[in-house]
Amino acid sequence: MSTVLSILLIIDALFMIVTVLMQSSDDDGMGALSGRSNDSYFSKSKAKTMEARLALGTKIAAGVFVVLCLLMLVVK
Repeated sequence: MSTVLSILLIIDALFMIVTVLMQSSDDDGMGALSGRSNDSYFSKSKAKTMEARLALGTKIAAGVFVVLCLLMLVVK
């Protein structure tokens, strides 16, 4: 059982790494401190874009990662 959880944990970690690296950088960074905003109508409706899917995939992978780590703690 521990081996299966370890393999699933490694696969999930790799998936999470890939989804994070595929996301584009957010250029608002320090500009948000000075009040500069790049928000427009099109940037606010990102629900069905690839960026939204990658963000959702990252959140799900992180949740699965936490659950698998806790299961590993209980099993060992």
